[in-house]
Amino acid sequence: MSSRRRAALLGGGFSTDEDGLLDDWVLGLTGRPRPRVCFVPTASGDAEGYVERFHAAFEGRECEASVLRLFRRTLDKEAQRSFLLSQDVVYVGGGSTANLLAVWRTHGVDRLLREAYERGTLLCGISAGANCWAEASHTDSFGPLGPLRDGLGLLPGSVCPHYDSEPGRRLSYRAAVADGSLPPGWAVDDGVGALFVDEAVDQVVGRTPAAQLYRVEPDGAGGVRERALPAIPFTAGLLGCP
Repeated sequence: MSSRRRAALLGGGFSTDEDGLLDDWVLGLTGRPRPRVCFVPTASGDAEGYVERFHAAFEGRECEASVLRLFRRTLDKEAQRSFLLSQDVVYVGGGSTANLLAVWRTHGVDRLLREAYERGTLLCGISAGANCWAEASHTDSFGPLGPLRDGLGLLPGSVCPHYDSEPGRRLSYRAAVADGSLPPGWAVDDGVGALFVDEAVDQVVGRTPAAQLYRVEPDGAGGVRERALPAIPFTAGLLGCP
């Protein structure tokens, strides 16, 4: 397992895409022939249909797939720690970012994920599963889109998922960064995979030619600067490169 701290923001994956490219990219980042991948569906309330889609997508791949359920928890404190720290990838699903963070803190999962991150486990996820790693995020957890300054803080700044696909996302996130409701951060188009190594962007890949990662910062004049980091298109050579 790598000693570098790594987190990946996903604009897709098994729950939204049929081609499996982003999931193959995640597995390839481990550098292992058969990585251990744990899906954490807390943000959806451990929705069984979501778990079934994960198993259908990953059990046919060269990996050891497992699920950490917290709404019907079966592991005690030590077993839960051993289980999470044995994983090569922790893959967090979408849903409510606010609920996800609250449940994790109740069960001590936030502390375990920080420990796993420091040990080199690759942390990744889509939507709420991307939001959670940063200090703050742009979320609809409370109904209307708005800021949540309550993340795990493994990545500095803020994250906004679905930047190009959900009505109001772009304008609302830009406004929140402009007025200081959210710190500067990263906006993720659907179709993008963005790998952070030791809290800095290391690699950006995309399923589609238009998919991009954006750095969004205040411009000092009441607006924002938005800088695009175009994604490298997937190729056979890219997949599987740690």
